[in-house]
Amino acid sequence: MTTRTHAASAGDPLERSADRAFRLPVPALLGSLALLLLACLLSATQGAAGLPVGGVIRSLLDAVPLIEVDRTLSSQHEAVLWQIRLPRTVLAALVGASLAVAGAGYQGVFRNPLADPYLLGVSAGAGLGAVLALGFGLNLALGPVAALPMAAFVGALLAVTGSVLVARGSFRNPATLLLAGVAMAALFSAAQTFALQRLDQTRAREVLSWLFGRLAADGWHPVLLLLPYVLVAGLVLLLHARHLDVLRLGDDEARALGLKPARSRLLVVTAATLITAAAVSVSGLIAFVGLVTPHIVRVLVGHSYRAIVPLSAVVGGGFLALVDIGARTLTAPAELPVGVITAFVGAPFFCVILWRRRHDA
Repeated sequence: MTTRTHAASAGDPLERSADRAFRLPVPALLGSLALLLLACLLSATQGAAGLPVGGVIRSLLDAVPLIEVDRTLSSQHEAVLWQIRLPRTVLAALVGASLAVAGAGYQGVFRNPLADPYLLGVSAGAGLGAVLALGFGLNLALGPVAALPMAAFVGALLAVTGSVLVARGSFRNPATLLLAGVAMAALFSAAQTFALQRLDQTRAREVLSWLFGRLAADGWHPVLLLLPYVLVAGLVLLLHARHLDVLRLGDDEARALGLKPARSRLLVVTAATLITAAAVSVSGLIAFVGLVTPHIVRVLVGHSYRAIVPLSAVVGGGFLALVDIGARTLTAPAELPVGVITAFVGAPFFCVILWRRRHDA
């Protein structure tokens, strides 16, 4: 009893220190929301058929309950906005938020700032599961329960489990875990190539186009498919953000504060893997969003995951919405895969992080 009391009294300053360290900065929150809204507005107006900003805003306001505004868009432009642009914009925001919050979760649970769904092999595993589902006609859905995200989840879970096993559960050694993730990504990518070779030419071309990363939403269906997973898994990650802060202190300190490290890690990894798999199932492989976004947020607001997790979701959504504008306009009328642009942005960013870590060491 004395030991427990002593541990608790020793832990209280840590808890009070963590609480004092955490203040969700209002400027950062408002700035992130402004970025997201601006990115979504630009995404809704930019494209082959340019839509006037004022007309789009009036149309959106008129759709809000209890608000009546005269719409100025033509019926054709209304159809483009509500059936093409908005579904794609919302999908980009949801996928970006999913990958960013998953990256924040992985970085926190593995105590590894280089952890990312793509680098840990999670995206490759999810991609393999989705390729098998798409290639062999298992793209079936019953409400929010669909074969495609479930197949992606199984593949992603196998990949992250393989990375941890190869690293021998070494959460404290970023290099070991990163190399294990690279090995898993190579393995599952090879399996993707093998599966593609077994498909007929037409289906293989469709699957390959999907693998490069795309956000061409077919109406609102992909959004409705992804949304339940984002809400459930995202809520789990938000509720466990404080656990990630405590895990930064070490397992012994976490236990002294009443936390069960193994249980918290399992829940965070499962939620991050599920939300990654769901995002991959509707958008293909989009690299580095989960690496770049949490790092940007960490520079702005510090190291508390109670700030990093929610703000990563907002910034990630805005970031991918902006990237999608580039994908649609840079080579118009052709369209660049979104994953190509994020790789062009993320790969140099990753190199800079590695250089700085080596320089600091």
